[in-house]
Amino acid sequence: MLTLDGSLGEGGGQILRTALALSLVTRTPFRIERIRAGRERPGLLRQHLTAVKAAAEIGGAEIEGAEMGSSALSFVPGEVRPGRYRFSVGTAGSTTLVLQTILPALLTAAGPSTVELEGGTHNPFAPPFDFLAKAFLPLLNRMGPRVEAVLERPGFYPAGGGALRVGVEPAARLQGFDLLERGAVRAVRAVVHISNLPLHVADRELRAVAKMLGLPPGNLSVEIPKEATGPGNAVVVEVESEALTEVFTAFGQRGVRAERVAENAAGDAKRYLDAGAPVGEHLADQLLLPLALAGGGSFRTLPLSSHAATNLEVLRMFLPVEADVEAEAGGTARVTLRPR
Repeated sequence: MLTLDGSLGEGGGQILRTALALSLVTRTPFRIERIRAGRERPGLLRQHLTAVKAAAEIGGAEIEGAEMGSSALSFVPGEVRPGRYRFSVGTAGSTTLVLQTILPALLTAAGPSTVELEGGTHNPFAPPFDFLAKAFLPLLNRMGPRVEAVLERPGFYPAGGGALRVGVEPAARLQGFDLLERGAVRAVRAVVHISNLPLHVADRELRAVAKMLGLPPGNLSVEIPKEATGPGNAVVVEVESEALTEVFTAFGQRGVRAERVAENAAGDAKRYLDAGAPVGEHLADQLLLPLALAGGGSFRTLPLSSHAATNLEVLRMFLPVEADVEAEAGGTARVTLRPR
């Protein structure tokens, strides 16, 4: 049984989620201690507990320590069972992070699956639905499986109440890819999601994004969800190029001016555009695990985050893969995953 230190690197929940995902795929049991030791509220919170229980249900696992606040967990997986599943975080906790935990195992399962998730769909510090559907899943589908996500209703922090549905048609095995050039930029668009807040907030955000990125009115839009619970606001900038679409998001917060929120999203998009690499910082983090499962692949990106570096350490514990990270002129990096 592998033993993991949950205080590794940035000491967050990603260590647990990556370990759960890889344990299901490789049938490797593990024990993790000092869970989320680097966070203000360490141990298992509801979102992490939902991920643990979802992984256990899909993989027929035996678990110990799956309790609120627990700082240690043992996980002994069985066989992955495709099928129809429904999981509720019960709070505004991220549905996409729970999906991140169980999706890798379903990509090469023995049959198709449908997963319904309830909770937060647009959360700070987690991949929002827009990123999942437009940036990550299209690349995952290049690897062989077919994964489609549908947003049934948005769930903004802190109210939650969102729902999404994901269908998975698995592949026999994952095929790696190389993503080294972005190609020409075809379009840059901005959309503001706003719920139960004054519309002038969206107008101010769009004006700020348009000013920073030079966008015409036709590339700006507002989406007002009809079924959202509670107030919510997110600014999403999409950069569509020949090779892929990247997505950058910032979330409205009490006491933060609308213009500042917009400038955060537009600033991330501008740094990406200026760098010239095809893969942004957050997408780089998401691609590491599936490419490692495929046995190899490469991409060019902005400098890897500490979050991604921690993820690589966990990958090396479960899989016979190595990652070469080569710094390039201009501040970009080339990441190559290869068999060890």
